[in-house]
Amino acid sequence: VLMICVGEATKIVELLTAYDKEYIAGVKLGVGTDTYDIEGKILEQKEVLENLPLKEVLSSFKKTYLQEVPIYSAIKVNGKKLYEYARRGEKVELPKKEVTIKNIELLDSNKDTFTFRAHVTKGCYIRSLINDIGKELNVPATMTSLIRTKQGNTSIEEAYTLEEFLLGSYKMYTIDEVLNLPVIEVDEKLEYKIKNGVKLDNSWQIEDKVIFKNKEGKLLGIYVVEENTLRVWKNFQ
Repeated sequence: VLMICVGEATKIVELLTAYDKEYIAGVKLGVGTDTYDIEGKILEQKEVLENLPLKEVLSSFKKTYLQEVPIYSAIKVNGKKLYEYARRGEKVELPKKEVTIKNIELLDSNKDTFTFRAHVTKGCYIRSLINDIGKELNVPATMTSLIRTKQGNTSIEEAYTLEEFLLGSYKMYTIDEVLNLPVIEVDEKLEYKIKNGVKLDNSWQIEDKVIFKNKEGKLLGIYVVEENTLRVWKNFQ
């Protein structure tokens, strides 16, 4: 699933990327690479024992923890992307980010391969998760495939293929359809205030953000809670 924003919808990219994501990943056991995926340089190989406690170890990762960012990533340290350090053979302390694995389940497995589904928060690297799982199993583990099956409330079943996109055979979703936010219809008086970026009383008891529309269904703006008021976050004209 890849969300493509066009026009004024580019204003909500940061909201979409902040949503939880779901993945299905394939794993090869007994092989460790520098990129944590099968296309990397092999650094370690080890025989895989029978009857590894896969289900138990996967279940143990249903938690919040500090995940080390892989060196082959675009995260910057001291103004330079990590993969630049890696390509130059330079040492660098890898940053750690707090991530939450909300759900993880084994889909299938044999002696040295398995597939799992994971529901994770923003910033989680599935490659790093697989590497961490390998450490718990005491055997190197490398990602062989990855499919993002869900982002926010949009799933792969609703997605279009590249071929369909190029043929123009797709549906454009509205901003309020892809955002998990309350939608409020306002009268002309409030519409005027919203168009002019005026702060509003939070009489609707909004907890975070809210979408405002006029009576004709036109998107006016997204407001965010600020103390006891609502202030404009993004306006749409």
